[in-house]
Amino acid sequence: MGEVVKFNVLTVPEDERATLEERFANRSGLVEGQPGFREFQLLRPVEGTNRYLVYTRWRSEEDFQNWLQSTAFQKGHAKAAADAGREDAGEHGHGHGHGGGHGGPAATASEQWGYEVIQHVKADE
Repeated sequence: MGEVVKFNVLTVPEDERATLEERFANRSGLVEGQPGFREFQLLRPVEGTNRYLVYTRWRSEEDFQNWLQSTAFQKGHAKAAADAGREDAGEHGHGHGHGGGHGGPAATASEQWGYEVIQHVKADE
């Protein structure tokens, strides 16, 4: 099995967009050093949807699963929950996940899509 791509699909009301983007900016640096990590992008919707895509690319499914179990992942989500003002943030809080409203999670729904990379073309830089 080759590289895998994961999309975390977050439904975010328009009035919570800035909050979500700020929380992700505050977590920068947490995933970059993980074994097998290849790429991250936070994609803002521009037309016809209120769903953000959190794109990550990994060397393997195993590397992605290891990231999910890592201390860095847990700290990142706990920080997002703390930034949201949740008292139950703890180690596994999700400040950008389910909920909505000020002081709570920025997203009202979340789902994950996973794909195996079978072709990858890049422009010459």
